[in-house]
Amino acid sequence: MSVTEVAEQAEVRTRDDLRGWLGQVEAIGELHTIEAEVDPVEEMAATTYLAAQAEDAPALLFTHVRGSRPGSRALFNMVGSSLRRYALAFGLDPSLDALTLVQATRDLLRRRVAPVTVDARRAPVNETVLTGGDIDLESLPVPQHWPLDGGRYIGTADVVLTRDPDLGHINMGTYRMMLHDRNHVGLYLSPGKDARLHVARSWERGRDVEVVAVYGVHPLWMILGSQTFPKNLSELDAVGGVLGRPFELVNGTVSDLPIPAAAEIAIEGVIRVGSTLPEGPFGEFTGYYGRPEGSAPLVEVTAVHLRSEPILTNALMADHPSCEMGLFNCVARSARLWDDLDRLGIPGIRGVWAPPEAASAFGVVVVSLEQRYAGHAAQVLALAAQAPATAYFTKWIIAVDEDVDPTDFSQVLWALSTRCSPAKDIDVLHNTWSTPLDPTLNPPEIRAWGSKGLINACREHRYLAQFSKRTALSPATFERVARRWSRDFGLPGQPPRPLALEEGVSELYRYHETGEVLSGHENGADSF
Repeated sequence: MSVTEVAEQAEVRTRDDLRGWLGQVEAIGELHTIEAEVDPVEEMAATTYLAAQAEDAPALLFTHVRGSRPGSRALFNMVGSSLRRYALAFGLDPSLDALTLVQATRDLLRRRVAPVTVDARRAPVNETVLTGGDIDLESLPVPQHWPLDGGRYIGTADVVLTRDPDLGHINMGTYRMMLHDRNHVGLYLSPGKDARLHVARSWERGRDVEVVAVYGVHPLWMILGSQTFPKNLSELDAVGGVLGRPFELVNGTVSDLPIPAAAEIAIEGVIRVGSTLPEGPFGEFTGYYGRPEGSAPLVEVTAVHLRSEPILTNALMADHPSCEMGLFNCVARSARLWDDLDRLGIPGIRGVWAPPEAASAFGVVVVSLEQRYAGHAAQVLALAAQAPATAYFTKWIIAVDEDVDPTDFSQVLWALSTRCSPAKDIDVLHNTWSTPLDPTLNPPEIRAWGSKGLINACREHRYLAQFSKRTALSPATFERVARRWSRDFGLPGQPPRPLALEEGVSELYRYHETGEVLSGHENGADSF
């Protein structure tokens, strides 16, 4: 089955709501329910941090959070480091390997289906609607993650909807939101992010800004909301594209913005012109506390929408592997960059990987390519550094040859050690798009401007014919060993297929150009 066919099958497997997805997660043995009482201040986050040190750690559902609304629940480590849970979020087969998931994600993210408005009276998110004095966000199981956090954070695994005041389209982004009191939350927005641009342009015109924030989300919404899309496109259309059918929304009660009909918890609110409060600090995806912004926009909550026994979704930000966004950002970002390079007409791309260990996939990107002309690797490095998918924060862009698996850092380090000469193969870009969350840039006021290192770890193109020949198995010997692997040698599973064989590169990468899933990938595709 081709990768495109894999993507086309996704729509019959994708569930629209969090509860349906959790049912799928439980069916594969990756949901752990904790019924013991827990403290929302640090204890849930600490449990998650420690449990998620194992990369196969399950999602954690806390059902009894001290001081919270009866029946309300808190979900942590939603996707975590699980490729299987990521695949289920996109409706893909959970046995697919990393690069196949990247390619299938690319195909799904190319599709666009406009959302549809459904009857608000039948929407799960409207089972309870609170306004005025009935609003009390403090009754929800809102956690404080780290000891020095500025407060409890209700918005970590969330999506935030705002309207572009110029173009009129709706943006769906993922931003942190600190709980101030029963009906006020702070909204942290990094420079250059869509919602920040919307707020700034609206305030310049003396206009308040309407906001919808969803605090109980299907992981697909959060994953797409965290990615950088062209500013004239709405992520709501991208959700529909992945689903293969329109994303169902309902009209707001007191605002002109829509609300996902299947959300667990959502708020409507307004940011008054010039209204801010201090926000943070907050333990971030870098594994460091983010510098508190002196004045973050203040959202006045005007309505709260709840399902019965609502689930508050939470994303712990930490060092790998306990950071919620590392794995999903890795796969989605890799897919987006690969598509960016394709749209620019760059040939020979064999794989893209933004390793989750690198500050939740923000710090490093590795591109594997078949060099086809002089300057090809340098071109890929320069474009990958400034492509829409990876321009934000990425510090290191590494190019490797097609016989190096970009998802295997032992191979990438080998290429760095044997194919890169630091004196001539490293370039630096200055004054690039950075983030206030980067602790390496000081004083903090300069953090909006960063730099990028471009590392060419490919064999030098002008000397390809003379470059030392790497050691590699012959195809015949590999096939003979593979046949005898379990039968004669008693070794478990199947032998890994190397990318490099004596006569050249193995067929393992061919499916990326032909769409055919070949050796090493059949099991996942055949399950359809």
